[in-house]
Amino acid sequence: MSIAKTYNPKEVEDKWYQSWLENGLFKSKPNPHKQPYSVVIPPPNVTGVLHMGHMLNNTIQDILVRRARMQGKEACWVPGTDHASIATEAKVVAMLKERGISKKDITREEFLKYAWEWKEKYGGIILEQLKKLGASCDWDRTRFTMEEDLSAAVIQVFVDLHRKGYIYRGIRMVNWDPQGLTAVSDEEVIHKQVNSKLYYVNYQIEGEPENYITIATTRPETILGDTAICVNPNDARYQHLKGKKALVPLINRAIPIIQDEYVDMEFGTGALKVTPAHDINDYELGHRHNLASIDILNDNGTLNESAQLYIGEDRFVVRKKIVKDIDATGALVKTEEITNNVGYSERTDAVIEPKLSMQWFCRMEKLAEPALKAVMDDEIKLHPPKFKNMYRSWMENIRDWNISRQLWWGQQIPAYYLPDGSFVVAINAEEALVLAKQQTGNENLTHQDLRQDEDVLDTWFSSWLWPISVFNGFKDPDNPDIEYYYPTNDLVTAPEILFFWVARMIMAGFEYRRELPFRNVYLTGIVRDSIGRKMSKSLGNSPNPLNLIEQYGADGVRTGMLFSSPAGNDLPFDEKLCEQGRNFSNKIWNAFRLVKGWEVNTELPFPNELAINWFEAKFNEAVTQLEDHFDKFRISDALLTVYKLVWDDFCSLYLEMIKPAYQQPIDGETYKRTLAFFENLMKLLHPFMPFITEELWHELRERQAKDYLIVASWPEVKTADTEIIQNMDKAMEVVAGIRNVRSSKNIPNTKALELSVKAADASLINAFQPIIQKLANISEISFVETGLDNAISFVQGASEFFIPMEGNVDVAVERERLQKELEYTKGFLTSVGKKLSNERFVSGAPEAVLEKERQKKADAEAKIAALEQSLAAIG
Repeated sequence: MSIAKTYNPKEVEDKWYQSWLENGLFKSKPNPHKQPYSVVIPPPNVTGVLHMGHMLNNTIQDILVRRARMQGKEACWVPGTDHASIATEAKVVAMLKERGISKKDITREEFLKYAWEWKEKYGGIILEQLKKLGASCDWDRTRFTMEEDLSAAVIQVFVDLHRKGYIYRGIRMVNWDPQGLTAVSDEEVIHKQVNSKLYYVNYQIEGEPENYITIATTRPETILGDTAICVNPNDARYQHLKGKKALVPLINRAIPIIQDEYVDMEFGTGALKVTPAHDINDYELGHRHNLASIDILNDNGTLNESAQLYIGEDRFVVRKKIVKDIDATGALVKTEEITNNVGYSERTDAVIEPKLSMQWFCRMEKLAEPALKAVMDDEIKLHPPKFKNMYRSWMENIRDWNISRQLWWGQQIPAYYLPDGSFVVAINAEEALVLAKQQTGNENLTHQDLRQDEDVLDTWFSSWLWPISVFNGFKDPDNPDIEYYYPTNDLVTAPEILFFWVARMIMAGFEYRRELPFRNVYLTGIVRDSIGRKMSKSLGNSPNPLNLIEQYGADGVRTGMLFSSPAGNDLPFDEKLCEQGRNFSNKIWNAFRLVKGWEVNTELPFPNELAINWFEAKFNEAVTQLEDHFDKFRISDALLTVYKLVWDDFCSLYLEMIKPAYQQPIDGETYKRTLAFFENLMKLLHPFMPFITEELWHELRERQAKDYLIVASWPEVKTADTEIIQNMDKAMEVVAGIRNVRSSKNIPNTKALELSVKAADASLINAFQPIIQKLANISEISFVETGLDNAISFVQGASEFFIPMEGNVDVAVERERLQKELEYTKGFLTSVGKKLSNERFVSGAPEAVLEKERQKKADAEAKIAALEQSLAAIG
């Protein structure tokens, strides 16, 4: 047969992926005769394109799914996308802007029509890209968080939780995005270190024109919303101001000076301006001290009438103006350059404004109880478990969840307002009208009298239902899919959404299925560049994954991602890892070419039983290690186990042990057993490198139509023969010793050498004689009672080995080399001896240092004895 000289991933990958699809090998349906194995994809944003984090996450998922499928389980990997309210709305607004259309000039219905148009055109890009990676998802099961059934589930849960008393409406401090014009969740706020200014401002004491209290602030534009100044009650500097009032600069509104131990006496001046409407900590202070709350900002970040000044101007324009105007009054004391943390909207990159807003909230404390217990009791295991403490801290200090967003793209909140300002919560408008009539006693109400809440639900409010909703568990709680596939097995995701998504899915699982949604959570690290920065498009330090696949092949990139990716720890990514992955593909391909290139003679005797028994033992040992790594979710270690088995044990040793002499045939039994080993190696490699393994599976021998590696049986765990492994290790040490002699004496590998052995146990040498002779190119092995004159020797274990120098080494050159090394070592021994005979050194040095010097002395003495013996041997 003709085998290509080099492996070409491009030809192979599309061919086999299409073949898997056409033969329905990713598809899954409930099978009572099989154990289910189900995984739901963390749904990427519908706006997304493949990035390095997706590559890592989905490679790990695919490895787990492919292995389970080969283990004979009914493997089901459910793909899908998240509607991503804020991100998608921003994309649609930008698209409309390009067409000369403003969102404020069109109706909600018109906007949603454009949004669905955008989604249909661009929304499936990332899923198509995952196919290039080899993701073996059941694509017929692809879900979208805003498809009809999943949206119905969201509305159903909202109504249910409201009726149970979990969901309520109220004014609270939220993260406000003035550009996106919506509240955003904590996880959608990115904190950045920025260079800022700290402004020191005098507030005049009311009725005392000569007296001031000085505050320090980074946000002088909020001064117009101040309703108090707060000092620490233990601060002696301000005791005289107790009960007095200060005047807000420029507008001279009198505000109380209050005391609270919250204030840090060491920061700034130890006096804090309190703006309850625009800072979460000030809000808490205001609540404790019953302060007024003055909201001076419009939703778009401009100042409103309550500010009295700068009305309609942007907050950052006002910052510059108010500092200038305060300075003109003489109240600006000084300005300091500082570095501080500022929150930015993840989606729009606008600076977040803490803002009081009427929002919908979900009470979390009771919902969190079973979700906390499940993880603490290891019903749900986090891998690595170090994240349990973080999880517990979050869950024990959980706050109510702001679930409303001021957007149009998303599930519209099913609350309907009546003319009197009251509201009803209902599944749909029909039910709302019925409830409204019951609530008011007014049978004349019509749909025109009801107005549905304009806001939509937080994206997470749909994705927390994902493991249930993808199997239609809300529409039909007893359907065959949800009964069979739920709870799912493993979830692979990032630590940064452990609370915002993972914990909430656990809560929803217990609330709506009375059981956990998955049993294991594998938390990947962050993919970072060579200098430790998180990879991102904005930094320009993230390679395009599709370009990497084009260059190194999907298998090369998959293995490259995993070569240094321990669970929960960041991945220091280097493109050289993908190059290493590609080299591994080439190594496997070359091994295949070597084996398939041999001529086979079935009449020849079977000479390789020892090598075959040894590799079988190594294979069984590796399978046992592999199972342990998978059980503990050490996916990177699992890959390295197979990598070493293939590269070191199979390619570098086993094939060298059994390969026939140049242009000679191989015996039939060895060839048959070697092909069987190759097939089993392809099975172990398949979850990691699906494309090259499937290709070689079909090239190794002819297959039946349905005989695909993707559904081949996973190798069984068998007891490894540890004795043959240990003995082979000893034999390989002998081979290494001979090779070291060749290297140090410049003896070519092609020159056959004689080997004499003064053996403590000749049985090991006898048993492994053929392998030692073949791998070390030894023409003859003989046993001696005493050392050999005029020979180079080395020791392995309790045995000494001799290689005659005559004809192999220039004796004069070797004698000179040994003599120089002996003189150097004697000099070194003298210097160490001087140290140890120095009383001051011996009495003053720590015991560990002394022990180190004594060891140096003993090593030098042993080396001198060996060198003198070698010199004596060559005369």
